[in-house]
Amino acid sequence: MTAQTHLSDLAAMLAGHKNVLDNLPRRRLIQDAVDRREAIVAANGALATWTPPESTGRSPKDTYIVRHPESADTIDWDSPNNIPLEPETFDMLWEDALETLAAKEQVYITDRVVGADVSYALPVRTVSYWALTALFTDNMFRPIPEDIERSIFAERGFTLLVAPYDKLDRARYEGRLRRLPDGRTSDMAVAMDFDRRLGVVYGSAYGGSVKKLIFTVMNYILPGEGILPLHCSANEGPEGDCALLLGLSGTGKTTLSADPRRALLGDDEHGWADNGIANFENGCYAKLINLRQDKEPEIWNAVFHEADYLDHGAIVENCMMYPWGVFDVDDERFTPNSRASYPLTYLSNIKPDSTSGHPRTILFLTADANGVLPPVAKLTPEQAMLWFLMGYTSKLAGTETGIVDPVSTFSRFFGEPFMPRNPDVYARMLGEKMRRHGTQVYLVNTGWSGGPYGVGQRMDIHLTREIVNAALTCQLDDVEYVEDPLFHILIPTTCPGVPAEVLFPRNTWTDKAAYDERARKLAQDFSDHFDRAYGNKHIAPEVAAQCPGK
Repeated sequence: MTAQTHLSDLAAMLAGHKNVLDNLPRRRLIQDAVDRREAIVAANGALATWTPPESTGRSPKDTYIVRHPESADTIDWDSPNNIPLEPETFDMLWEDALETLAAKEQVYITDRVVGADVSYALPVRTVSYWALTALFTDNMFRPIPEDIERSIFAERGFTLLVAPYDKLDRARYEGRLRRLPDGRTSDMAVAMDFDRRLGVVYGSAYGGSVKKLIFTVMNYILPGEGILPLHCSANEGPEGDCALLLGLSGTGKTTLSADPRRALLGDDEHGWADNGIANFENGCYAKLINLRQDKEPEIWNAVFHEADYLDHGAIVENCMMYPWGVFDVDDERFTPNSRASYPLTYLSNIKPDSTSGHPRTILFLTADANGVLPPVAKLTPEQAMLWFLMGYTSKLAGTETGIVDPVSTFSRFFGEPFMPRNPDVYARMLGEKMRRHGTQVYLVNTGWSGGPYGVGQRMDIHLTREIVNAALTCQLDDVEYVEDPLFHILIPTTCPGVPAEVLFPRNTWTDKAAYDERARKLAQDFSDHFDRAYGNKHIAPEVAAQCPGK
């Protein structure tokens, strides 16, 4: 079936429905969510909601990409996150979603765009029966600009059907969707069809399923137009200098990008086009677990400021709340993945148009719990492409004896589940743009120094801030560098505000032999992962040569 057939079926369903609510005002969406008991009003005016247990996070094993012969070779099907779906199965999902929507008392439509740069803003039409879904898109996606006809996607928008609280007929999809450990067929699907610009979220009430589906679409379609999508935060200094910060959870990306001296463009997804950087989003979808007002005042105030509920509209998802309406962000019994969705305008230090010029500086953040990476290193374009491919950090995993030991974690481009194209495409584009615009990339280790976790100490946040400031203000441009022969990175011999001995991690270890052994082990982890993930992915030899351990 063609995209036009699917859209015609949608139009017919909407024409025949008795209660289509088309692009309602924000206050009405909030009121509907409360009246329909989709959420309750917290003491501060935010909306509190809780999803079924299977919807407290994304469901990557139920997330599919439709595989069409015409475009199949553009997608890395070896990536565990790119699960193929037959077009006929997607057609069934679309049909079931339409039938479900037709049977509901009301249907909400929101028309928004993704992308602050109008030249490639993607129109997104979301159709759901759930007021909170509509409000979520109002928080997270951007208003349609008046000059949307300037967009290369003006006539190639994306349409998404969302049925968050219904479940699929398992028997109907037997052999088509994944089989659960108990032998049954899954009753949930998050499916995207890049070629036909269509998507379905069925059975997942997690707001992130909607957000990340659309961003995965952007991360696929933009490289085809010469635009590099990046899973990063971005801010701008007083001189108009743009900086990007990439890093996995726990590396300090949110903390370090919220700099009172720099205006925030956005905290999650951006595009790098010929005219600079632009945020995808209209809002933020922040984790709440263990949030502290003194450490993250901007996020705290955005979510927990007091306002009339019709003027608030922050959606607090799956966070413990007491009967008197006060949240407990430390209680993770329901899920450690409690979230809040709110507009960027709830933050005090933002750049309203969410765009900037070409980045002068990019920071790759890692939290190396091995304690062997330096607190800062400069990367050549080839080295940056390699570390971009690897997306390294380390996490702490407990063993049966209770000892905690670092586990190397790799997530390509610092956002593996959402980067569907063949990996050489994203890496090559980064190198090309770095060279064209003179962008400098630094690796910043916010992890351990003086030994691994349990022996050494976490890098002092004040030292990390000194490093970040030095990188962003060009104070590391002309210092002397020494190349690390094992990790193939350039370590500065001096950095303003940082003791010289801290810059070389081996100096901070009492047991030098233990450092050497731990460093070799981490380099081997890199080498092994590179061979598994990229051995047959056409990575340029000069980039592959920069892999630690090679």
